Amino acid sequence: MNTPSERGILFDIQRFCLHDGPGIRTTLFLKGCPLRCAWCHNPESQSPDFELSFHGESCIGCGACKTVCRHDPCVSCFACVEVCPTGAREKIGYEITAADAIDVALRDRPFYTNGGGVTLSGGEPFFQPKFTLSLLQAAKANGLHTAIETSGAARPEDLIAALPYTDLFLFDIKMIPGAEHKRFVGCDGFALHDHLRMLDRAGAKTVLRCPIIPGVNGNTAHFDYIAALAAELTHLTEIDLEPYHTAGISKAKDLGRTDVFTVKDYRKNEWKQRIADEFLPRLSSLSVPIILY
Repeated sequence: MNTPSERGILFDIQRFCLHDGPGIRTTLFLKGCPLRCAWCHNPESQSPDFELSFHGESCIGCGACKTVCRHDPCVSCFACVEVCPTGAREKIGYEITAADAIDVALRDRPFYTNGGGVTLSGGEPFFQPKFTLSLLQAAKANGLHTAIETSGAARPEDLIAALPYTDLFLFDIKMIPGAEHKRFVGCDGFALHDHLRMLDRAGAKTVLRCPIIPGVNGNTAHFDYIAALAAELTHLTEIDLEPYHTAGISKAKDLGRTDVFTVKDYRKNEWKQRIADEFLPRLSSLSVPIILY
């Protein structure tokens, strides 16, 4: 068994979350992911390393960063972060023990009614498998409900090791496996969905979380695939449909990235209505709740 002293890297802890599993939850965001989803809304989660983010709108041009910088190009020493008076420069990621991370969640315990608890997200939590297992074990040792958001991009043995300590798997379904999955996500997806089937055979309760991206997977073929996949699963409890949102664009730019995925002339409410009218009926034969966020 892993110990609560196991250390890992988080980039955020969000409290009082409502859409990361049942009830009110504390969500721990782990750094590192082997995938590269074009529309990723947490691009700061992809690298396992500490990163420098520059929020240009907060910069007042005081030049304090230049007085301490000794490197060109940047080597991420983060000296500029320490002297920036406005927080325009931010270090992404920090090291923490599993015990200390769960202690944050325990402060919210009075609010964990209606099945609330702790959710691990990312990134891909299984990119840090030992730390993830320690977090789950520490949470269960304190009697907390546990959920983990995963794409299945993990070693099968790590998924199985987590199973006794995980009450719910929030399993991301990106696209139909194949060449387009590889183009937009970074792998063909076949192994990811096989891992979902493996967890289901082992008795894991799952929720399918499906980002719906215009021009990528917003089509009837994708929804027919979701329906067929869901019909295979014995322990599926819910399907969440998540219309594309633009939260990751500014964060990617703050990290200095230039190849940022965007959808032109995007209006979320109109896209959500189209999902409801055109695609949602493809899932009508399923007996589990379907939530359109």
